[in-house]
Amino acid sequence: MEIIQNYIDGALITSKSGNVMPTEEPATGSEYASLPVSEPSDIDVAVIAAKKAFQGWAGLSSADRSQWLLKIAQAIEDDRDRWASAESKDTGKPLALARSLDIPRAVANFRFFANAVLHTASQAHHTSPTILNYTNRNPIGIVGCISPWNLPLYLLSWKIAPALATGNCVIAKPSEITPMTAHMLSQLCIEIGLPPGVLNIVHGPGDPTGQAIVDHPDITAISFTGGTQTGRNIASNAAPLFKKLSLEMGGKNPNIVFQDCDFEDALKHTIRSGFANQGQICLCGSRVFVQQEIYQRFKKALVDQVGWLKPADPADAETKMGAIISKEHLQKIESYIALAKHEGGKIIVGGERIQVKGRCQHGYFMQPTIIEGLHHNCRTNQEEIFGPVITLAPFKYEQEVIEWSNSVEYGLSASIWTKNLSRAHRVASLLKNGVVWVNCWLIRDLRTPFGGMKQSGVGREGGEEALRFFTKAQNVCIQL
Repeated sequence: MEIIQNYIDGALITSKSGNVMPTEEPATGSEYASLPVSEPSDIDVAVIAAKKAFQGWAGLSSADRSQWLLKIAQAIEDDRDRWASAESKDTGKPLALARSLDIPRAVANFRFFANAVLHTASQAHHTSPTILNYTNRNPIGIVGCISPWNLPLYLLSWKIAPALATGNCVIAKPSEITPMTAHMLSQLCIEIGLPPGVLNIVHGPGDPTGQAIVDHPDITAISFTGGTQTGRNIASNAAPLFKKLSLEMGGKNPNIVFQDCDFEDALKHTIRSGFANQGQICLCGSRVFVQQEIYQRFKKALVDQVGWLKPADPADAETKMGAIISKEHLQKIESYIALAKHEGGKIIVGGERIQVKGRCQHGYFMQPTIIEGLHHNCRTNQEEIFGPVITLAPFKYEQEVIEWSNSVEYGLSASIWTKNLSRAHRVASLLKNGVVWVNCWLIRDLRTPFGGMKQSGVGREGGEEALRFFTKAQNVCIQL
C-alpha cells in the first residue's frame, strides 16, 4: 500500500485525526493506496500556512512567479512517462490517453499561465484632461481549488496554475478517488523548493474535507469542477459568505450530424467524443443526432466500428478503452442502460459489463454502448450518465434538432458537423452551450473562455477569464 499524505506548509504530513481511507485501482478492483481524511482542523492548519506565505508570494514579481510555474512544468515533462503511468493506474484510463492528453495538458496549463500572467494589461481611462482612472488587479488572497476524478492532474493544474500565477496562495483538494498525481505534485514542489504555504494540497472526501474548504471564512474564492448537485451545494453554502465562485459542472452534450457533413470525419469524431476516457469526460457527445437522409448509413458505419472497440488492460500501450472509475459508478451506468430499455430504447451495440482476463479480471469494465429509439425528453436523454453510453436518433429539420439539443438542463458543449458555413454559424448561435465545436471536438485554445450555461456552470475559466477570476479589481481615480 502506498501512503498518500497532505502537503501543508511545504511538508508532507498526516491528518490531525490520523483517519485514512483506501483508494482502488479501477482496472483490478484492488486497493493500492491510502490517503488521509482531512477535517476542518487540517484545513485550519493549511490556511494558517497560506496566510503566512501570502505576502511574500504576492510580493514577488509576475516574472518570478512565472519561473516557479515553469519549473513545475519542466519537472513533470522530464518524467512524463512515470506521471502518465500513475494517472492511468489511478483512473483506469488507457496509458496511451494519459500520455497523449492528461500529462501534456497539465504541462501546458502551467506553461500557459506562467506566460499569460506576463502579458496582462490593466485599464486606464482619461475621464477628462485632468481626471485619470486606472484599474489595479490584485490577488484575492487564499483560494480553494476542488478538482474531479476524471482528469485529475489536467484539471487540478487548470485551477492552481492561474491562481498561483496571479499571486494567490492555494488550498487544493483533488478527488479522493484519484489522489496519486496530486500527491506526486506535492513531492515535486518539495523537490524544487517551492516556498512553503504557497500551495497546500489536502486529501479526503467532499464531507468533511471539501465542505471545510467551502466553509472556511478565510478562503474567499472557490473554483470547483464536478457534479451539478455538488456544485449546487457549494453555491448554497458559499453564497451567504459572499465567496467568489467558479463552478464547472455536468453536461449532456449534443453531437449534431447534418447530411452535408464530411462523413468519415464526423463518424471518427463521433466515436471519439462518445467513448474517449470511457465516456467519462464532461465534454463527451452523448446524444448523437443524425439527419435522416444519412441516418441509416451513419448508423451502420457507427455500429460496425464501435463493435471493434473493446475494453482492455489500460496499462497495455495498445488499449483504446480502459476501466470505469469504480464499482459504484459501473453500477450507475448499468442502471441507466436498464432505464433506457424500460423507456423503449433498443441496445444496438454493447450494453453489458465485460470481464478482462489476467490481472484485470476483477476490474470495472463496460462495453461501449449505443442506444436508439428513445424520445429526446426521456430520462436517459436528459440525465448525465458519464459513461461509455451514447444515444442515437434521426432528425429531419434544423429547428427540431436545435430544440432537442437545448431541451436538457445542461449547457456545457456541443458539436456540429456540416460543410455549410452559414448553417454552422446559425446553429451555433442558437445552441445554449458554453462551447460549440464545428467539424471538430475537444480542440482547446487555452486563451479562450471555457464554461457552461444553465446547470453546467457559473463563471468561465481559461485565458484572461481565469486571471480575472483569481484577482480583484480596484479602481483608482486621480485628479491630475
